Amino acid sequence: MVQTPVKKLTFEEFLEQYPDGSGIYELLNGEIIQVEATRAHKNVARFLMLAFNDEIRRLELDYIADKDVIVKTFTDAGEERGRNPDVSVVSASQWNSNVLAYGALIEPIQLAVEVTSTNWDDDYVDKLDEYQRLGIPEYWIVDYLAIASRAYLGNPKLHTVFVYQLVEGQYQVQKFTGNDRILSTTFPELELTVQQVVAASQIQKL
Repeated sequence: MVQTPVKKLTFEEFLEQYPDGSGIYELLNGEIIQVEATRAHKNVARFLMLAFNDEIRRLELDYIADKDVIVKTFTDAGEERGRNPDVSVVSASQWNSNVLAYGALIEPIQLAVEVTSTNWDDDYVDKLDEYQRLGIPEYWIVDYLAIASRAYLGNPKLHTVFVYQLVEGQYQVQKFTGNDRILSTTFPELELTVQQVVAASQIQKL
């Protein structure tokens, strides 16, 4: 029996077939993949989005922070992918230039945040490469579970936030743990520690 290869979806086809109103999905290897997240994971993402929004309002910055932004990325082989960062910070001018369009963007956003889960290597390897290739200026990996390998987190493994800044096309990383204040070029006055981010996974105010 000859099996017909399944046609891989393009980014545009992914958007056309996106299951509206029933979860979060990404385009991976030409297929629509549902992204699952625990409540703790969502608590961390929500906490960061609200913290960013507080800074945006306080300083009247030209940004929008959201959790439902799909970004078109590419692998080193040129394969199209559709990523949905746990938190996205986008230029408000860029976002509002076409308010009737859907949430997908093909231009680099200002800041992408990924909160790690059991498939943590996707954040540390694949998304890191794709976001750097796209030219996203700032990328956070929030390892609130200390779930990655010791090669990243050290021994003993600590709850860590990695902040990658794009410098001449390459990411330069800073590592923050414990009571370290997380340093961000997008939000230079942000007063937020790793410990506060980790604590948000357990308790989230509505």
